[in-house]
Amino acid sequence: MKRKKSRRRMLLFILVLGIGFFVAVRFLCDYHGLEKVQPLEVLQDGTLAAQPGALYSRYAVLLRRSDGSVLLDKNSREQMYPASMTKIMTVLVALRKLPLDREVSLTSDIFEQMKRENASVAGFRPGASATVRDLLYGAILPSGGECCLGLARAAAGSEEEFVRQMNREAQALELEHTHFVNSTGLHDGGHYSTAWDIAQLLDAALDNPTFREIFTARRYYAAGNDIAVFSSLFDSGFDTELPNGTILGGKTGHTNEAGYCLASLAGIGGEEYILVTAYAPREGQNIEDAVHIYSSIEIK
Repeated sequence: MKRKKSRRRMLLFILVLGIGFFVAVRFLCDYHGLEKVQPLEVLQDGTLAAQPGALYSRYAVLLRRSDGSVLLDKNSREQMYPASMTKIMTVLVALRKLPLDREVSLTSDIFEQMKRENASVAGFRPGASATVRDLLYGAILPSGGECCLGLARAAAGSEEEFVRQMNREAQALELEHTHFVNSTGLHDGGHYSTAWDIAQLLDAALDNPTFREIFTARRYYAAGNDIAVFSSLFDSGFDTELPNGTILGGKTGHTNEAGYCLASLAGIGGEEYILVTAYAPREGQNIEDAVHIYSSIEIK
């Protein structure tokens, strides 16, 4: 009798342990965005159709750079919040206004503002002096807010004036549904764009060789401040490998209102593609969507 009870207890323990393990695995997969999404449908003309459940992101657009062809479109003209994808414009405008070797002082009030706003920083210290080149890499790779404010003040005297220049550049690029309120992408109801506009912005910015060099870097060392910065895309811990090509660079973004965003560039089959996704619910799902979409492109 005692042996039967002991055996039952052991079987019950194993059953409970197995259920607990299954629940834990399901939770981790859901949290990290690792559950398998539905495959994208490849149409006869080579474009992709995102059926319900195919993407985590609410907004997405995929462009082929050589001819501007749209290969995938999911709510790309609808208004959304761009979060730190804003920094693509910040860096593009700063590049046109400032020499790369100019020294910029990062005053303590910049860091006080970043702390109040709970903004991401690259790691420069209050009172430090950094080159424009250092700040450009710091703005794109680790999404440093202090770098954006330093560039804005150096280029225009104040962030407010710099933002006016950002909006003028948006008009020049015919980004008809974009309006900036700050240089960092922190949330504001009046700070908005569309996936389509961000894709057009990135396409224009990549024509600048210095921007392209920054955007496609994986790491950068600011020797004057002994600071190494790393790409928030490639240093994320999430898989960015493609079976048919290479993700060359990307700018991530996140706020509660914007969700998880990504503006990226990939090389596949001798062509370059731009993909912008926004409003993925959980961390890493923006990157998983990018890998899923790029991997679905057929090489002819």
